Amino acid sequence: MSDSLTYADSGVDIDKANKLVDKIKDIAKSTHRSGVMGEIGGFGGLFSLNLSNTPNPVLVSSTDGVGTKLKIAFNMDKHDTIGIDLVAMVVNDIIVQGAKPLFFLDYLAMGALDNSVAEQIIQGIANGCSAAECALTGGETAEMPGMYQPGEYDLSGFAVGIVDNDKIIDGSYIKTGNKLIGISSSGIHSNGFSLVRKIFFDKCKYDVSTTLSDLNNTLGEELLTPTKIYTATLLSLLRDLPVLGLAHVTGGGIEENIVRIIPDACKAIIHKGSWKIPPIFQILQKEGNVSEKEMNRTFNNGIGMIVVVPDESAQEVMDRLGAMNEDAYFIGEIESRDENENQTQWV
Repeated sequence: MSDSLTYADSGVDIDKANKLVDKIKDIAKSTHRSGVMGEIGGFGGLFSLNLSNTPNPVLVSSTDGVGTKLKIAFNMDKHDTIGIDLVAMVVNDIIVQGAKPLFFLDYLAMGALDNSVAEQIIQGIANGCSAAECALTGGETAEMPGMYQPGEYDLSGFAVGIVDNDKIIDGSYIKTGNKLIGISSSGIHSNGFSLVRKIFFDKCKYDVSTTLSDLNNTLGEELLTPTKIYTATLLSLLRDLPVLGLAHVTGGGIEENIVRIIPDACKAIIHKGSWKIPPIFQILQKEGNVSEKEMNRTFNNGIGMIVVVPDESAQEVMDRLGAMNEDAYFIGEIESRDENENQTQWV
């Protein structure tokens, strides 16, 4: 029939998608870990739980995306690190509960499937999974004609971790006198990019190839620096040292994330100037005329993770972090709080 149509005529190429799945299978093998059963391609990913060292297991799950940082990847046509961001944003929210990530799944949607771009993205996800010590066990690649502009896509991820009930980190033991240790970020990570783009590209009229004197990279390269994954570092601390609370500094900055873990009777005292703020944040604040308050509640400003520890263990924790080549700082302490006081105070 001359007017017979196929799915490919509508913009969905099943054969191309099948070829991508074959590539993904090879990429996923690099993330294999104990517990993984089968390979990508089934209706669901299989994972066998070994509970010999976890008498009271609790599963911890999280999901997230990368946000408008994707726009930077589109503009640069560089897609090999954005998958690391995706994994980081999810597993960093799992490890702060004391949970070890087990497996990860992704969702990638494109208007028209570009296998070259998709492979770069999935390879980045696999690299992130390897750094997070978890397995890539499946996902979904959707071709959706008319939903996205040419060259654009959307990306989200989901992970599950495990922790023994007696070892959950929930901040309930945090008390007055505890110390706050900040572990450095790798840059902006994946929060606040709507403001970043408004300042640099709308207000300043820069583009991704712009070079600024205080940066070692082009602006685009700096902005695409992938989010740091803290899994190995924090698992080492949790194995040997007393950790009372962990806060992943994402949207809301230090101010709004530390309060998620401290008891109502406590407040966090944050010492200004106690850590080195990377140049990218200083440039953002200057070029956008952004207030200090707005910077503190939008960006991580150089601290990507906060560890709450007993005073008597604080130096040992700092020494361990230094031995793992982490830049870490004493950034504050916990004090008692009056009923009408804010839970975060900057001094």
